[in-house]
Amino acid sequence: MALMKPIRTTKKLDENGGEEEALLMSPTSRMFHEPNYNLYVLAILGWKVPINVDAMKAEIQGKLLKHPRFSSLQVIDESDDSRNMKGIPTTVNLDDHIIVPDLKPNPNNMDTDKLVEDYISNLSTASIDMAKPLWDLHILNVKTSHAEATCIFRLHHSIGDGVSLVSLLLSCFRKSSDPTSLPTLLVSSSSSSKGKSKFSNNRRSIRSLTWQYLVKLWSCISLLFNTIVDVSMFVATALFLKDSQSPFTVPQGLKTSTRMRFVYRTVSLDDIKFIKNLTNSTVNDVILGITQAALSRYVHRKYEIEGKRNFSPQKMRCRASVVMNLRPVLGVQAVAEMIEKNAVVIQGNCFGIVIIPLSISQLDNPLDYVRKANTTMDRKKHSLESRCTFYLSELLIKLFGFKGAAALAPRALSHTTLFFSNVVGPLEEVSLSGHPLAFIAPTCYGQSTGIMVHGCSYAKKLTFAVAVDEGIIPDPNQLGDDFVESFRLIKEAALKIQS
Repeated sequence: MALMKPIRTTKKLDENGGEEEALLMSPTSRMFHEPNYNLYVLAILGWKVPINVDAMKAEIQGKLLKHPRFSSLQVIDESDDSRNMKGIPTTVNLDDHIIVPDLKPNPNNMDTDKLVEDYISNLSTASIDMAKPLWDLHILNVKTSHAEATCIFRLHHSIGDGVSLVSLLLSCFRKSSDPTSLPTLLVSSSSSSKGKSKFSNNRRSIRSLTWQYLVKLWSCISLLFNTIVDVSMFVATALFLKDSQSPFTVPQGLKTSTRMRFVYRTVSLDDIKFIKNLTNSTVNDVILGITQAALSRYVHRKYEIEGKRNFSPQKMRCRASVVMNLRPVLGVQAVAEMIEKNAVVIQGNCFGIVIIPLSISQLDNPLDYVRKANTTMDRKKHSLESRCTFYLSELLIKLFGFKGAAALAPRALSHTTLFFSNVVGPLEEVSLSGHPLAFIAPTCYGQSTGIMVHGCSYAKKLTFAVAVDEGIIPDPNQLGDDFVESFRLIKEAALKIQS
């Protein structure tokens, strides 16, 4: 296999003249190097002004390269019989990682949106040379309908998971309103103190204590039952249980193409929160509800065009593999301080997979998509499926090695319809070396599903990033427009209830 050949390394010296210590990669990160599990992360960044390339290089040199995973080669540890990989610190030549293509629109066709879309799509057909740290930055100084300029930050998924990478990337940014302050990320607070207070107020009541213990006992029984059911369904999905054929799945007998198309649409985060409050749900529930509504619009239009009048969505099995972060979220402040101290910030990948059913149907009330998503996610929150799937992947690696685990693990994902994930962005507008950010659209390529949906918040906006296999979905922009239209219909339904 070409990407596993030995690599000649240039060793990096620390401040005292000694060699910097190599970092051993986590088993999950190592598995991302297997051919059928080879994933790349793309962070599409839109800017409000044209990019000063030299200023951007200086910012990366001074901050990002301080982190070992961005200045290390990933090589196989020959002394380890399990063929694990480790990061060897090396000297980084920024010119090898920062690409500034000369994109000139065709005089007969000035569609710069299509020009940028094609460029990003072409990235999905190539990998990064293992002879250098596995990341690069593509700077496109081309004005589009979304931004004055666009950057594509591409890195191999073995460097880290989405949550840790976003925290690391944002540590290079500063608030637009205060260039000396780091961005703020929303970190969920614990409710333990609240529970403790209730317990204290009722400790003298034997009846109340008895009721609390019965509720806790039932909660534990329910948690155990739900976990057994969910893990059993996950294993069944990995072995034989496939989703129904639909416009989002690979037709039988065909293989997925090697090119992905990436589209992104931005909506109001304040409106998302308004819908959330009205339906007594969460932001994630609203995002999932909009996704279900958009997929339903796309599917029904496709079948109407093809003349399949007897199509019954109730009989269609359609599910999503949802990525769940298992690592406590570090604040941007903590990440920045650790980088300054040359500490290791990213500890590889730490996430589990949860499989959820999707409602693909035409509902009379658009808000029902959100309510269905809320019901589904509330049920999944009372289960340990995400942790069990994480430990299951670790067990597969120990039993069958990296190749065996990489052959088995993606089966559950390929048997579902889509991959779903979301990331929390900064609460306020931010800038990088004087460049104000317009939007963030994270996505991936290399996954075994034909469609992947990411949601990412930024200030008062939320961006849907949709990655699709162009051989399965030939009109990705139509699908992107379906997300915007579904959001509009759900918002209008919410406004009618309020009035």
